[in-house]
Amino acid sequence: MTYIVGMVSQKGGVGKSTLARLMAREFGAGGLSTKIADLDTQQQTCTNWAGRRAENGIEPEIQVQSFATIKSALEEAERFDALILDGKPNASEQTVEIAKVANLVVIPTGQTIDDLHPGVVLAHSLRKKGIAADKIAFAMFKTTGSERENAAARDYITQAGYMILDGEVSVYTAYGSASDQGKAITETSFRSLNDRASKLAQSVIDRMVELQERQVA
Repeated sequence: MTYIVGMVSQKGGVGKSTLARLMAREFGAGGLSTKIADLDTQQQTCTNWAGRRAENGIEPEIQVQSFATIKSALEEAERFDALILDGKPNASEQTVEIAKVANLVVIPTGQTIDDLHPGVVLAHSLRKKGIAADKIAFAMFKTTGSERENAAARDYITQAGYMILDGEVSVYTAYGSASDQGKAITETSFRSLNDRASKLAQSVIDRMVELQERQVA
């Protein structure tokens, strides 16, 4: 069986592609053959990142390919243990398509209402299209390090009726520098930052396993 993870967002710049690359790296490091389907054919953020990674000889190698449609991306699914669908921001029809085929849909969000509200609106719209609430999870990105703000943001998501993943990714220049080199955010020069990002990645994996076990049961 291929695990399919959908990375979606209502707005750009909240960490969707960063999360896609993080999960691809962690899946690969764990021995799973993995591919990112870059569905944003204009930006091609993940595709360009993979090129930098290959040029710098960083292992594990991560396969990324740009696709114009989800249908064509899914044709690759059987060849891999995990397929990560990195969608366009603000792409309502494509977002719903991703949510329907994914085992887990992850919505990255910041701590402010400007980020939280659009994310919740997106989740609600997916629910109206028949996507189960337990299939949707939020990930905290670009946080300030304030425990009070973090707790308030988590409470906002919980009150809206959705799961929020453990761990968070704060704003650090080391994360941006790693990305510039074709690295994931668990591959910085700082163990503490890698551990923080790893905690979020592990939470995604744990949630996927939990949902899979429910289906089997």
